[in-house]
Amino acid sequence: MAKTKESFFWTSYSDLMTSLFFIMLVLFILVIVLLHKRMEVTEAKLEAIEEVQSSTKDLSPDYFTYRSDFKKYVLKVKCFFPVRESKINLLTQSCRDSLNLAGQEIERFLKNHKENKNSTIENQYILIIEGQASRDTESYTDYNYNLSFERAYSLMKFWKNDCHINFGDNCEIQIAGSGDGRYNIKTMRDKPEEVNQRFLIHIIPKNIIEDESSEK
Repeated sequence: MAKTKESFFWTSYSDLMTSLFFIMLVLFILVIVLLHKRMEVTEAKLEAIEEVQSSTKDLSPDYFTYRSDFKKYVLKVKCFFPVRESKINLLTQSCRDSLNLAGQEIERFLKNHKENKNSTIENQYILIIEGQASRDTESYTDYNYNLSFERAYSLMKFWKNDCHINFGDNCEIQIAGSGDGRYNIKTMRDKPEEVNQRFLIHIIPKNIIEDESSEK
């Protein structure tokens, strides 16, 4: 009788161990499959991010130059406003023509890079038009920030109203003014001071922002 009970115990124990081993094996395979799928998704996201990042290099060097030290595109059109003025129509005709062509270049870029080759979701961008001002007298320092914003705002209105440029529904436009950089030591500045009467262009892919935030 005792031997029968002992035999029954070891048989049950063996069945239990076999079942546990089978469960662990199934869980192990499931984890491997999930990790593999996760890696495929991650690789696809990285490819999409790299595609969007590299696409900004497609902007024409005739109108834009990329400053890697500040990670910004500088609009190469030289804009010399009259002192304390912000209206685009006060610039020379040649300057306005060049600004028009630069806006068309941004429009072309956004249209050509709307579709994402690695995703069914189209690329979304934030276009930041940043105005700058040159340093004048100390009494005018604070207003330079308003002035730089007004210049950027005038450029946006010029592109939209006068040039009839449509940046598309995949582009969010933001206006910024960084003044004369007096209160921000990391603001992009060059010499001579007059060259800082310019526009900086930021084209930020929303895809990168969304993918990075989803990973946190």
